[in-house]
Amino acid sequence: SACVARKRSAVRSRLAPPHFLEISRTLLLRNHSNARLKILKIMELSTKKINYSWLFLISLFLLIWPMFIGPFIAIKNPSFFGGSGITEFTLSLALYVARNLAVGIAFLIAIYLRNAPILFILIVIRFITDLIDAPMFYIFKDSDLVGLILIFMVCCYLPAIFGLRYLWKEMNVRNS
Repeated sequence: SACVARKRSAVRSRLAPPHFLEISRTLLLRNHSNARLKILKIMELSTKKINYSWLFLISLFLLIWPMFIGPFIAIKNPSFFGGSGITEFTLSLALYVARNLAVGIAFLIAIYLRNAPILFILIVIRFITDLIDAPMFYIFKDSDLVGLILIFMVCCYLPAIFGLRYLWKEMNVRNS
């Protein structure tokens, strides 16, 4: 039994000397506390209310109003989105209305809460959606290319880029 204990001790010292185990335990605890601090900073960031500049509010308005006007147009005039032969509400129109109203309401809640991370995520979602919507409008609606580019640039892309930049700065200032 003493011989087995010596063999275990020799194997343990060859594989991981005691000081190495203590160092790794200390590093693990330090990393754990750093991770905990990062989580606390993120939670603190999400509860801090951001200030809105008037330019940021204008960009939010430009991003949000289509979320409510589009579904209204789709309900009132299904042929605008479905084509000239469509006179009734279809599944694709219902999905379009549901998607836009859900994101629009989420925007309004995030604006009310003044929550920068949620607004940031919503603007990214909106930006990606608009990057897909613009070519789809051009392909399926035979829209005027210059008009389409102008509308999407002024009402979608530029406000989204400005909003993301503004929120990124706000989050970094509050995080430090």
